[in-house]
Amino acid sequence: MTARLQVALVGPDGAGKSTITEMLEREPVPFPVKRVYMGVNLESSSLMLPTTRLLLAVKRARGRRPDLVAGGGPEPGAPTGRSRSQRWARSAKDAARLGVWVLEEWLRQLVAAGYGRRGYVVVFDRHFFADYYHSDIAPAAGRRAGARLHGWLLQHAYPKPDLVVCLDAPGEVLFARKGEASPAWLEQRRQQYLALGTVVPAFAVVDADRPLTSVFADVVAAIEARRKDTAP
Repeated sequence: MTARLQVALVGPDGAGKSTITEMLEREPVPFPVKRVYMGVNLESSSLMLPTTRLLLAVKRARGRRPDLVAGGGPEPGAPTGRSRSQRWARSAKDAARLGVWVLEEWLRQLVAAGYGRRGYVVVFDRHFFADYYHSDIAPAAGRRAGARLHGWLLQHAYPKPDLVVCLDAPGEVLFARKGEASPAWLEQRRQQYLALGTVVPAFAVVDADRPLTSVFADVVAAIEARRKDTAP
């Protein structure tokens, strides 16, 4: 019996993660595939707890951004020098947000585990460990308590994928595709994703600056190679 496999496709915005994961689920490949979105944009996810849907609906009704992100640094424009009561209120808010986000992360992992038990190769569009590694996990000074706790959970409690496939392209190429962020920022993120090769069980780099069919073929080949490596 072929070993169950969980594969994460990662890379900066514009690398083609969503396109390739959708193709893997749709196109004929040598293994059955189920796709699970593992990114921080909840509006791109079909999996969400009812309580989270309600929370986001309330935020929309109040005219606020419908997002919910754990860890990280201070919000842009956040005031400094808060009073003790303001700091306690902020800490309580961060703790509540972290609790909801961790439940969301585990919901997606449990769904993925269910697919695996049914014999599917689970392909993650992005992955929390990869996306949060440099903000919440890698050693750094001045990190908030919530980010440290979230990083510890991802590092020590949350399952890591059996294979991480990094879709790699220069920052200038990625910027030309989507026009978001900046070439320098995208290049920085590119280097951060490439650095994950030293901290995950198996890592493959696929050149994404090529025709889509070539990129897709190499991703399939990387998954098939890992399946053979992990077969009993």
